[in-house]
Amino acid sequence: MCGIVGYIGQQQASPIIIEGLKRLEYRGYDSAGIATLNGGAPQLRRAEGKLINLENILRDQPAVGTRGIGHTRWATHGRPSETNAHPHSAGGIVVVHNGIIENYLALKERLIAQGHTFLSETDTEIVAHLVEQHYRECDEFETAVRRALSEVEGAYAVAILCDQEPDTLIAAKEGSPLVVGCGDGEFFVASDIPAMLSHTREMVFLEDGDLIVFTPEQMRITDIAGAPLERQTKTITWSPLMAEKGGYKHFMLKEIYEQPRALTDTIAGRLRITEGDICLDELKLDGQQLSSFERIYIIACGTSWHAALVGKFYLEKYCRVPVEVDIASEFRYRDPIVTDKTLTVLISQSGETADTLAALREARHKGGRAVCICNVVDSSIARESDGVIYTHAGPEIGVASTKAFTTQLVALYLLALRTARARGTLSADACRELCEALVTLPRKLEDLLEIDPLTEKIARQFVNARDFLYLGRGNQYPIALEGALKLKEISYIHAEGYPAGEMKHGPIALIDEDLPVVVLMPRNATYEKVVSNMEEVRARGGRVIAVMSAADPGLAAQCDAVIELPQVNDDLMPILTSVPMQLLAYHVAVHKGTDVDQPRNLAKSVTVE
Repeated sequence: MCGIVGYIGQQQASPIIIEGLKRLEYRGYDSAGIATLNGGAPQLRRAEGKLINLENILRDQPAVGTRGIGHTRWATHGRPSETNAHPHSAGGIVVVHNGIIENYLALKERLIAQGHTFLSETDTEIVAHLVEQHYRECDEFETAVRRALSEVEGAYAVAILCDQEPDTLIAAKEGSPLVVGCGDGEFFVASDIPAMLSHTREMVFLEDGDLIVFTPEQMRITDIAGAPLERQTKTITWSPLMAEKGGYKHFMLKEIYEQPRALTDTIAGRLRITEGDICLDELKLDGQQLSSFERIYIIACGTSWHAALVGKFYLEKYCRVPVEVDIASEFRYRDPIVTDKTLTVLISQSGETADTLAALREARHKGGRAVCICNVVDSSIARESDGVIYTHAGPEIGVASTKAFTTQLVALYLLALRTARARGTLSADACRELCEALVTLPRKLEDLLEIDPLTEKIARQFVNARDFLYLGRGNQYPIALEGALKLKEISYIHAEGYPAGEMKHGPIALIDEDLPVVVLMPRNATYEKVVSNMEEVRARGGRVIAVMSAADPGLAAQCDAVIELPQVNDDLMPILTSVPMQLLAYHVAVHKGTDVDQPRNLAKSVTVE
């Protein structure tokens, strides 16, 4: 949520910052702003709504200068408005900020007593006034920032300019993501990699407590107290084109179609088919450690939580160890039982999800080992975990997760097989057979994408429905939840996912001729039971959209629509059934005319609790 872009160098800052903010639109926002320095007072431009509104203002009132900061805001403190938009200023200090200042009310009262006047409802404005107050007292920008941030409690990523020291840009991080881009005689700072990729691939990933002082010639990283720090520069292999639409109407559709490639990249180099084993070097847990765990927690939010629910089936089936799945925002508030015999698996696409990061710290504080499944190299969660399985999905720009979800499922499957081999609960021959099935999955997914025109036709048929019900059993129940979430997220239609066997315990009361019911019914051990559940829906006039493998012609004739899947083993079927869920939600949203890639009120990376 929210996006920061800063620049200092020889080029005009404004076009660079606006371009970077556009590449961060996927994070979700409701207002935007920019400030530049050009030998005088900061030139501040802000607008409510989309970036086009800010661009229109800049066309009439350009912000000139080779130093600048910009921001896209997602409202936390204060309603969406031009007044509450960033940057915020006090005197000659301008600030952009992501995160939440927890002690802002106490600081605000003190600053008001010292004569400061506040114009916004935000917590961010506190930082500008706090730096200004310290600057009055010490007359040195860097010292003023250090003193101000030492008083702040909470999470922040900030970028700050001072009109009295225009050749300096200062940034700092505590609990919110911030990345530095290193160019030739110029530096960039941003919330995420895509904002800078068209200018440089040389990145420095900052850690909590880092403070960076930039001039056009150099950057200096210290802690808040001023002690020097060293951070490694890394070369990013993503190309700028990987973050573009590539001819697709929306990023979400492009990312749905990228899933065969993303699965291939996530599998690549990790299968030892001849030996009947899995190689997960970055996990940093050897066989003895994997065999010693007596309990596993899987912790995540949103779509990643649905992946975790499928992961529970994988780990319990193959490893024969109890697995609990927790929503990250609930985990640390129930005083979970964690020992040195506990493995906690955190799942986060961005690696910056605040609740998941807090759960990670809780698990490690209690003495357990923690590993993560993540898509972003050197993100906060990846750095703080004992080990990591990177999903290699590439940049995911659409807010509604697609390829990140299916690659998370593959990563969980790999983790289950590796752990099972270490524990001796899976033979080499059995593992070899499962690996061979996994190798065929990207091609089957590629073939499955040919159902796209069919799902578009089904979407037209049901686009005016006010509610949807999704049903599944076993490892298909989490996919029912995910299908309902996708529809809610991007089409704003109310939808619920339910275990098919639970339908009789409440949801059956909702079924009538106006309710579409999506039934996930691949040929597996629960198939006959799900057929019975589907017949209960039909008996009450419900409209059935059946997602089947090896469709029964007689049964298909009873349905309003049928989507047929390739046949794979039951463990891999959730990866396939998730694809028609994604496509159905996408086409319904397109027909309804909603903002598919940036649905209202949602953010890609939820970096506040």
